[in-house]
Amino acid sequence: MVIPVHDVNPVRRTPVVTYALIAANVLVFWFMPGLSGSVAGDSTLAQTCHLHAFLEHYAAVPRELIHHQLPQLVPTGGVRGAGCLLAPPGYEKSPPLSVLTAMFLHGGWLHLLGNMLFLLIFGNNVEDRMGHIRFALFYVVCGYAASYGFAVLNADSTDPLIGASGAIAGVLGAYLVLYPKARVWVLVPFLVFLPLRLPAWLVLGFWFVLQAVYSSGEGVSDVGTVAYAAHIVGFLAGMLLAWPLKRGTPPPPEPRGLLFGRRARPRHSW
Repeated sequence: MVIPVHDVNPVRRTPVVTYALIAANVLVFWFMPGLSGSVAGDSTLAQTCHLHAFLEHYAAVPRELIHHQLPQLVPTGGVRGAGCLLAPPGYEKSPPLSVLTAMFLHGGWLHLLGNMLFLLIFGNNVEDRMGHIRFALFYVVCGYAASYGFAVLNADSTDPLIGASGAIAGVLGAYLVLYPKARVWVLVPFLVFLPLRLPAWLVLGFWFVLQAVYSSGEGVSDVGTVAYAAHIVGFLAGMLLAWPLKRGTPPPPEPRGLLFGRRARPRHSW
């Protein structure tokens, strides 16, 4: 896995939608129940039950999206014995709307920070090319495509689906189409974190291949907890939606600047 830290691809205008999405995701996560326990790693049963009740209400569930079958009993946030108290839901849940709310929920700090890092690095250029309003709509459409795509492949699953990963995967797919030759600074774990400047097509192509491998269950132990298939669907949706803009996209500038204290020589794009 490579960790992107910066791309050599300046923008012409402030990416206000990208910043707003990051702020909204952080704010929602901060007020999610059970946050203090997730940070300290010692969630109590009451905190866990409260979190389960919250996710049951606001997370997307594949079975609900495909079959529109809502559970008759849901966690209430209370505790009964060694488990969570169940009762008929005191609210009406809209499965399609739950896809939108689920895009702003995350399962932990690493989940949140990883998503926001990718959105910050690659979202600004995609927003710059699309414009603010079109980018906001694009982000939501990719998120819906990813969630429903995963739900179709897992129609009977009752596990909650949360996170901005599907929508951000769409942003990565769009970036690959629009700026394949842009250079991206990444950290590659090789004994230590080795900084390298690589073309976007290599970084994002490698990311996509990893998602495909992981979705098959190879080389990863958490295939049941990470919706890799949603990443794949979101990425492909982003590529398709961005393709009509490819012809009019100006190429990124040739990278010039300081490299480890010395002026780097101009390099031709790969």
